Amino acid sequence: MRAWVVHQPGPVASGPLRLVERPVPQPGPGQLLLRIRCCGVCRTDLHLAEGDLPPRRPDTTPGHEVVAEVVATGPGTRRFTTGDRVGAAWLGGTDGSCVFCRRGQENLCPASVYTGWDFDGGYAEYMVAAEAFAHPLPGGFSDAELAPLLCAGIIGYRALRRAEVPPGGTLGIWGFGGSAHLAAQVAMAQGAAVHVFTRGEAARELARSLGVASAQDSFDPPPVPLDSAILFAPVGTLVPAALSALDRGGTLAIAGIYLTDIPELDYERHLFQERQVRSVTSNTRADATEFLTLAERLRIKVTTTPYRFDQAGQALSDLAAERVQGAAVLSMS
Repeated sequence: MRAWVVHQPGPVASGPLRLVERPVPQPGPGQLLLRIRCCGVCRTDLHLAEGDLPPRRPDTTPGHEVVAEVVATGPGTRRFTTGDRVGAAWLGGTDGSCVFCRRGQENLCPASVYTGWDFDGGYAEYMVAAEAFAHPLPGGFSDAELAPLLCAGIIGYRALRRAEVPPGGTLGIWGFGGSAHLAAQVAMAQGAAVHVFTRGEAARELARSLGVASAQDSFDPPPVPLDSAILFAPVGTLVPAALSALDRGGTLAIAGIYLTDIPELDYERHLFQERQVRSVTSNTRADATEFLTLAERLRIKVTTTPYRFDQAGQALSDLAAERVQGAAVLSMS
C-alpha cells in the first residue's frame, strides 16, 4: 500500500513528507482494518511534519480525520462489520483504568495514544484502529464533509464547551479555519452572537457567509464586550488580545495542541475581574458522540478544499500559508 510518512521533520518547504510503500497492516485483537476513503488535513499534522510537535516514532504516517470502510476485523470485535463506514479520530486509545478514565476525563489519561502520532494514521490507503475508539458516522454528509468533523469539529465543540458561553452570550473566535467555522455554527445554533477575528479576508468572508455578527482583523477591538472567547490560531501573541476583549467573568479557551510563546500578561488588564484562561486537551469519545449527533441534527455546513492523495505535501503547504478555505481533505479517489 502507499503511505505518506514524516521522514525528516522540518519546515514544510523542505518536504518533510515522503511517499513510501508498506505492507497492508493486519488487525489484532479488538482492532479494525480500514480502507481509507479520505482524510482531513489538520494543523496538528502540520505541527508534526514541521517538528513543533515532536514525533513519537520515526516515519509515522500522519492523519487523524479518517473516513474509511471496514474491510477486516480482529478477534473480539463486535461493534462494526465489514462494509461499515466508520471514522477514526485523534484519540486512539487509553488505559481505561486510571483516575482520569474513571472520572470520564479520558482525554487526560497519561497512557492515552493518538492516531497519526503514536501509531500510523490516515495519510495512507489502509490503517488499523481500535474498534472501541472508532466512530459511527452520521448520514447526510459526503466522505469529504465527514472528515473535518472528526477532529476540527470535535475539538471545536470541546473548546466551545470549555469557553462556557452563557445563554444568549457573546463569543469571540480568533482564527477561522477548519475547526472554527464548525464551532461557530454550533455556537450560533445555541443562541450566541459570534464575533470573528482573523487576518485573512477570505476567512472573514466565509465567516460572514455563515451568519456571524461581525468579522474583523485579528488585533481589532471587539465591537462589544465578549462573554467568552476561543483561540484557534496557534499564535501566543493573540492571547492578550483575546483576554483584553473579555468582559468581567469571561473565559478564554485555547484550542490548539501547540501555541507560540505568550507575551507577558498584565494582571489588572488581562485577568482581574475573574477572567480565566483554559486549555483544551484532546477530546473524549463522549464529546465525539455529542458533536456528531449535533452535526447531523443542525445540518452543519462543512466547507472543504479538496486535494488528491498525492498532493499531501501541497495541502500542508497551503495550510501553513493560510490558502485553505475551511478544511483541507485528502481524497483516495
